[in-house]
Formats: sequence, C-alpha cells, structure tokens
Amino acid sequence: MQSLAMFFLAAFAVGGVAWVFIYPILSGERKTEQRMASVARTEPVARTARSQQKSRRDVVEATLKEFEERHRKTKNLPLSVRIAQAGLNWSKRQFLLISAGVGIVMFAVVFFSGAGLIAAATLAFAGAFGLPRWLLSYLKKRRETKFLNAFPDAVDIIVRGVKAGLPLLDCLKMITVESPEPVKSEFRAIVETQAIGMPLGDACLKLYEDMPLPEANFFGIVVAIQQRSGGNLAEALSNLSRVLRDRKKMKAKIQAMSQEAKASAAIIAALPVAVMILVYISSPQYISLLWTESIGRVMLTGCVVWMTMGVLVMKKMINFDF
Repeated sequence: MQSLAMFFLAAFAVGGVAWVFIYPILSGERKTEQRMASVARTEPVARTARSQQKSRRDVVEATLKEFEERHRKTKNLPLSVRIAQAGLNWSKRQFLLISAGVGIVMFAVVFFSGAGLIAAATLAFAGAFGLPRWLLSYLKKRRETKFLNAFPDAVDIIVRGVKAGLPLLDCLKMITVESPEPVKSEFRAIVETQAIGMPLGDACLKLYEDMPLPEANFFGIVVAIQQRSGGNLAEALSNLSRVLRDRKKMKAKIQAMSQEAKASAAIIAALPVAVMILVYISSPQYISLLWTESIGRVMLTGCVVWMTMGVLVMKKMINFDF
C-alpha cells in the first residue's frame, strides 16, 4: 500500500512538471504568447512616424526653458541697456560725464557754502552715483506705465488683423503707425529687427529686453511658440489681451484700496517736519538747541535715522507686488 502511494505521488509530480514545461511547447501556447507580444510591441506606421518628430508639448517645453534661461541672463543689465530702457538716447560715455558733472557741481556748491569737506564729499557722491541712477529708474518706470496703458490696444489690433487674414508682420506695421509712444517705437524696433533677417518670433522676444515687463514677456512667448510649433495665433493673443486688461484692472483696484494707507503714511512721515517748522517760526530760540548744542545734534541725528526707518517700513507695508 505504501509503495502504491509513492508511485501515485511520483506520477503526479512527473505529470505536473510535464504540464508546466513540456505542454506549452507541444501545444504551441508559447509561440502564441510570443506572437501576441510581438504584435503588441509593433506600432502603426503613422504613429511611428509621429513619434520620430517632436510633439507640440515637447516644443513648448523646450521653448519655455530657453526663455527662462534668457530671463536669468538679463537680471544683471549693463548701463547701456538701462539707459535704453529709460527711453534716453545717451551713450554710456555721455551718462558718465553727466554724472561726474552733477557730482562736481554739488561738491562745489556745498563746499563753498561752508558746510565742510565731509558733507560736500557725501553730497557729491550722492549726486554722481545716486541721483543719475534714480533718474534712470524714474524714467524707466514712467515709460513702462505708458507702455502698459497702450499695450492691450496694440494686441487687439493684432488680433483683429489676424482674424481679417492679414499677416502678423503687417499687423505689427499697423501698430507702428496707429499706437502712441512708447509702443510705437518698440514695435518699430521689432519690425526693423525682422527686416534684417532675424525670425519674427525672436524679434518679438527682444521686446522684453527693452521693456522688462511680464506683459511684454507674455507677448514674446506667445508669438515665438506660435512661430515654432504653430497654433491659433488670434485666439492666443485674444486670451493674452484679456489677461492684460484683467491685470490692469487688478492694479487699479489695488492702488485704490491702498491709497488710504499711503495717505496716512505720508501724513505721519511729514508730521514731525511740519511741527519742527511751526515751532521754529513761533519760538526759534527754543528749537535751535537741536543744532547748536552737541547733545541736540545727536538727538536730531537719532530722530532722522528712526524716522527714515519708519518711513521705509511703512513704504514696504503699503507697496504691493502684482
């Protein structure tokens, strides 16, 4: 009985091994699986041809990476570019000469007025290095504000022209005629750059170099991607125009909501100066101790430093980045 059980167990084991390893070969099941796997790996000819080309998404991603790399390179701008962004036609040499002249004039005025050499040197340094660069920043900001006010209308001109069947270059030429400054000059530079052989997408990207605004960057990206990978330019620019107008509305709303805080900060900052002037008018001997005595000068210096810190803190609190 025991030998019979061992025989059945051995036969069952041998049969199981034969079923696992020999039956697929004899029945052709393994060949069927291999054939199905080869069919599953095979792609249609059209799909294979499409896979050899870059998809639209890959092109867009590569283009955006290239734009980000350019944006990193334009953070530390040379002086000549900053002068151009301010809308001035000065050369770098002219700007340096004007800065040196302002510093010399301020040094001479302060020194010959009897304020001392240290005060004259301090104001000359501020006049040579601080005042001209502040003027560049002020002119640049004013020019950017004018550009933003007219830029959505310029984009709408392109949208209407493209929908009417005009080429993009002709729409840009229309902007150089109908739009106000500085939009007119910036788009004229795009047309002139394209005329010397640069692709239109790259020419539009140069708009951000002369006008470092997110809106100009959006426009350059939209046109460059459309020129490289195709797409509905009218729809893309129409969406861009809507975004630009919404950003403009949001900016105006933020300015209106923060105007009360700005007025309060201006009153608080001007109050000590106004009180000082009124006290000097009513009793000059009482307040003149602040600049005639040594302890008064120390107190006056400390007050100026603390008031400056307070004004800077209030300015930081009421300025919104949008």
